[in-house]
Amino acid sequence: MKNRIDPELRETLELFPPLDLDNLKEFRQFMAEAAHSIEIPIDEHVAIYDRMIPGPEANLEVRVRIYEPKEKDERLPGLLWIHGGGYVLGTPEDNDVLCQQFVIEANCVVVSVDYRLAPEDPYPAGLEDCYAALKWMSENANELGIDSSRIGVAGASAGGGLTAALALLARDRNGPKLCFQMPLYPMIDDHNNTPSSLEITGNMIWNHDLNEKGWSMYLNGENRTENVSEYAAPARATDLTGLPYTYTCVGQLDPFRDETLTYVTKLSQAGVDVEFHLYPGCYHGFEGLTPNAAISQRAVAEYVGAVKHVLHRKMTVKNK
Repeated sequence: MKNRIDPELRETLELFPPLDLDNLKEFRQFMAEAAHSIEIPIDEHVAIYDRMIPGPEANLEVRVRIYEPKEKDERLPGLLWIHGGGYVLGTPEDNDVLCQQFVIEANCVVVSVDYRLAPEDPYPAGLEDCYAALKWMSENANELGIDSSRIGVAGASAGGGLTAALALLARDRNGPKLCFQMPLYPMIDDHNNTPSSLEITGNMIWNHDLNEKGWSMYLNGENRTENVSEYAAPARATDLTGLPYTYTCVGQLDPFRDETLTYVTKLSQAGVDVEFHLYPGCYHGFEGLTPNAAISQRAVAEYVGAVKHVLHRKMTVKNK
């Protein structure tokens, strides 16, 4: 397996400490301390601030982190960003650099949601927090300087799973209307039995065993049973019609490769416009962990470019 990894990505993989989901509290603390030791550059043209917004009934308030241009001459598209972490890890601050890049290069307002994590708060807590954030974005579009007809949702890994679930939920609850979804290498299949999920073992950032633990915590031990909703595991959805324009990608050495391929096929067959990229030699989360590698820079440029293309394409169509 290691000889199939892109040469520029190998060193990071060797240095990356294995994720420890058996001692989750301690590992979260370790991650928080590591994050605090890194100074994140703030672009002089971007304003970043936190707000508490109304949450779902079970969670009175949800924190969102907002990224926007310091100067806005017009209403801009809005992008709801959902961080990854296997449904059990992560914070909005983890993606400060990427969210600023969306603002600068895609000329949009980004709202990143600090949703509740499992196992303390299993499904549907995190998804309902994300839906509350999406509703708040849409209902407060004027205040945020957002064009409510150009709102998209995006996320990576578990954030990609929540993105796919949120697109289904917004469709079935009749809003807010999305013009775009971008579930990057999404965690969407709780069965954890595809060829790629079984193939990827060992320290590959995310693997079969970690996936099993993440799903079990998120679904409160109900994974693989008939009790799992398509909003919990979107790979179970049988009707993908009416979903918005979709962009997604995955590494060939990612355990989510096959569920992503199946999802793309089902979207295409449902008449949804979809763009997909498969990156050879790439493991889970490669572009964030090794940002200077050529293939990482290409992947980020392509998905940031997709946000810009689709969100601003809507504006062009609308103004004709």
